[in-house]
Amino acid sequence: MSFGTYKEVMALKAKDGKIGGVAQDGGVVTTLLCYALEKGVIDGALVAGKSETPWMPKPTIATTKEEIIAAAGTKYTISPVVSTIKDAAREYGLEKIAVVGTPCQIYAVQKMRLYGVGARHIPDKVAMTVGIFCTENFSYAGLRTVIEDHCKVPIESVTKMEIGKGKFWVKGAKDVSIPIKETHKYEQDGCHVCSDLTAEFADISTGSIGTPDGWSTTFARSTRGKDLLSKAIADGLFEKKSMDEFKSAPDAKIKSGLDLLGNLEKGKKDKAKKHFDERKALGLFVTPEILY
Repeated sequence: MSFGTYKEVMALKAKDGKIGGVAQDGGVVTTLLCYALEKGVIDGALVAGKSETPWMPKPTIATTKEEIIAAAGTKYTISPVVSTIKDAAREYGLEKIAVVGTPCQIYAVQKMRLYGVGARHIPDKVAMTVGIFCTENFSYAGLRTVIEDHCKVPIESVTKMEIGKGKFWVKGAKDVSIPIKETHKYEQDGCHVCSDLTAEFADISTGSIGTPDGWSTTFARSTRGKDLLSKAIADGLFEKKSMDEFKSAPDAKIKSGLDLLGNLEKGKKDKAKKHFDERKALGLFVTPEILY
């Protein structure tokens, strides 16, 4: 198994019941952002907030705990949070920005940090990146089709969505699930050649894969990410468990823990490599920087 560079991987669950009630899984992202804001590690965060259109995220510059909590929960359609970095730095005057995003968005921010000529001094304002595990993402039209045509549920009635156990789950007035393979044709094109499931370039990356309901598998990847997590845990914000507690039995047919995450990561990389080769054979452009 290879999950990129990291200093520690752990299972976390937020102790704050208010955050746990609105968070997607273990409440790691919301809790960490609130903690970092309180401690002055950041002075704002770029998050996927809510818009007036049901389940259409709105890139949001959150500068208060209340704004961070209001943005909690996963939205399965892209929110162009990276596009708000310039506004956060110049219009809001933020000096220590946290960026929360999918692996491809975190990759973009990291490239800005390394090749920041075109962005001038904006990348210097990014204090922390938090990556969300991502198997695939949808256009808003595609997401709406999945929910209303396949799940037969009005999108306005949905209170939560999840991907797990090989299914896409919609929760609300009634809970409905469909096989995840039925959603693949609605993926955004860029997802087909994306090989990064666990946001390998983030300071901290987290997601539900590999841990039970209410917990999050969390990677401390950089020194700054490890320091923030260690302080938050020491200050009593999280329950922490070793990922070894969720390890699969050697003969288990259904994997769990890092074994499950590793299988899904390999599947995503293999899928991306297949599409990469198909596009290359057709003479279509594919970035040479894709990692497998």
